[in-house]
Amino acid sequence: MEFDAKTTIGIFVVIVAVGVLGLLAMGVMETGTVLMMVLPALVVFGLLFMFLGVKHGEYRAIR
Repeated sequence: MEFDAKTTIGIFVVIVAVGVLGLLAMGVMETGTVLMMVLPALVVFGLLFMFLGVKHGEYRAIR
């Protein structure tokens, strides 16, 4: 499977959506809490680790 920018963004959006929708469906938190605190945290966490993963992949490709 080729991971170009479109595929990576699509998978990222699906993972975040599944997490947020799962929390909303379970009803363990209020909707406002999930959308205002959990969603941004998931996005920032995901982007940070995607960046680190790309850098690690570049490092491994060089060696």
